[in-house]
Amino acid sequence: MGIYYGMVARGQVVLAEFSATQANASTISRQILEKMNEAKNDSNSSFSHDRYIFHVKRTDGLTVLCMADDASGRRIPFAFLEDIHQKFVKTYGRAILSASAYAMNDDFSRVLSQQMEHFSNDPNADRLNRLKGEMSQVRSVMIDNIEKVLERGDRLALLVEKTSTMHGNSLRFKRQSRRFKNSMWWRHCKATLILLLLLIIAYVLLTFVCHGFFLSSCI
Repeated sequence: MGIYYGMVARGQVVLAEFSATQANASTISRQILEKMNEAKNDSNSSFSHDRYIFHVKRTDGLTVLCMADDASGRRIPFAFLEDIHQKFVKTYGRAILSASAYAMNDDFSRVLSQQMEHFSNDPNADRLNRLKGEMSQVRSVMIDNIEKVLERGDRLALLVEKTSTMHGNSLRFKRQSRRFKNSMWWRHCKATLILLLLLIIAYVLLTFVCHGFFLSSCI
C-alpha cells in the first residue's frame, strides 16, 4: 500500500511534482489535468489506470494530484491531497497565481516526497483509524474507571452502613445521657427539698423549745 506520485498544478501549469516510481505517472497526470481543466468547479475525483488509481483534488483553481495503488483506498490518498494543498497554499500564498512552471519544484518536491512517505507508511497518517484507536483506548479507560467506581460503590455502601450504625448509636447515647442528666437533676432537687424541710422542722422545734424555756423562767 502506498502513494507513488504527487503533483501540484495551477490549471495545466505544473508547479511542483515528485515521483517514486518509473511508471509514466507524469504523462497520465497531464492528460488528467487537461480533462480537469474543462470543468471549472471544485471537485474530488479518482481515475483508474492499469493497477494504479489517480486521485485529484481541485480547489480554487489549484489542482493537487497523486497516484496510489488500489490497496490504499480513497481515504488515505485524499488525506494526503488535503495536507499537500494546505502546506502549498500556506507556503506560497498569492505567489501561486502568477508562478511559472516548476517555480516551486526545487523546494516543494522534497515536501511531496516526505509526505508521500508519511502517508504511505505511518499508521497515524490515517486520521480515521487513529481516531478509532483513540476511541478504543478511551473506551477501555472508561470501562476500567466504571469498574473501579462500582468497586468503590460497594465500599462506600459498607461505609454508609457503618456510618448509619454509628449515628444510631450516637443518638441512643445522647438520649441516655439526657435521661441520666434529668434523673440526676431531680435527685438533686429532691435532696435539696428534703434538706430545706429538715431545716424548717429543726427551726420550728428549736423555736418551740426556746419559747417554752422562756415561759418557765418567767413563772
